[in-house]
Amino acid sequence: MDDMIKLAQEFYKDEYADSVLYAHLAKSEDDEEIKEEFLRLSNIESKHAKFWHDFIKRHEGEAPKPSVKRLTIFSVKLLRKILGPGSLASLLEMGENSAIQKYFKYLTTYANRFSEDEMKEIKEVILDELEHERFFYESKQRFHTENIRDLVLGMNDGLVEILGAVTGLSAVYPNNPQLVGISGLIVGVAGALSMAIGTFISVRSQRQVNEAIKDRMEVLFRVSPGRAKEELMNKLIEGGMPEDIAREVSEQLADNSDAIMKLLIPESDENEIRAALYTGSFYLLGVAFPVTPYFLASSSLIALPFSVLLAGSALAIVATLISLLSGISIRKKVVEMVTTGLGAAFLSYLFGRLMEALFHVSTL
Repeated sequence: MDDMIKLAQEFYKDEYADSVLYAHLAKSEDDEEIKEEFLRLSNIESKHAKFWHDFIKRHEGEAPKPSVKRLTIFSVKLLRKILGPGSLASLLEMGENSAIQKYFKYLTTYANRFSEDEMKEIKEVILDELEHERFFYESKQRFHTENIRDLVLGMNDGLVEILGAVTGLSAVYPNNPQLVGISGLIVGVAGALSMAIGTFISVRSQRQVNEAIKDRMEVLFRVSPGRAKEELMNKLIEGGMPEDIAREVSEQLADNSDAIMKLLIPESDENEIRAALYTGSFYLLGVAFPVTPYFLASSSLIALPFSVLLAGSALAIVATLISLLSGISIRKKVVEMVTTGLGAAFLSYLFGRLMEALFHVSTL
């Protein structure tokens, strides 16, 4: 089958599934503003699905029977209750961005095979998806959930790093599971503090850098408005804007210091304390999965497979969470995260066996 038709079939199924998903989210949403927006998005996605259905038929393809996975709907509703509307919006934004990239690639790859009307309609679909992304971005800002990245990364790091640590220690102390568990817990707490402090310093430093640039620009505006206008023009040219247009924009904004500030200085209201708490707390949550079996088992070798199973399951959940709401294949993402995490654990175990063979630590 033609690759162009295959991709159109995937787009049709995705748009249909999104339409149903947004409709379900609207039914269970208490916030009236978000509820109305989900209903509107559902209708737009339904319109997109009809376009792709008709597109496939026009190109003599077979429109697949669309379906919606109950797991997806259940997972999204559960995330809405656990994480709140803002965090859900943050994750849905990832999915919209993925759709935009797919459609743009499709448009540029097969442009010579589209009719003029089809070209126009595909561009309208892309514009709709860009508008969807804007809504989710604004919702994310409204509920201050820029830290969803810290949540996912913190938990993933805690899982992978401590699984590797306790797996390596299991080879060194096969008959002392509590020592392995306590050691893993100590390393986990130290890692959580390190991650939290690192996040705190990173976010605060970025804000301080932005504030310093802003102070410098304010001085520049008062001393030499012409230099400020020139910096804006250079920045726009660096971003790919034609020089004549960049010069015109700079002239138009010459007397509007606030507008120039926003263009030159990236804005972020990310709170360093909240970011640190998210990262550290979910790092510790990740630590709990591989460490817990060592406090319950009679030997490290008995605890090890349960530790791997729990950590692997948690990694699969994190991977599924990312995949369901970002347009990435669930299977690929789960395989990627689980194999890399367990692969690191296996190498740690081999290193632990090497250390035990060299230094006979377990007999000390």
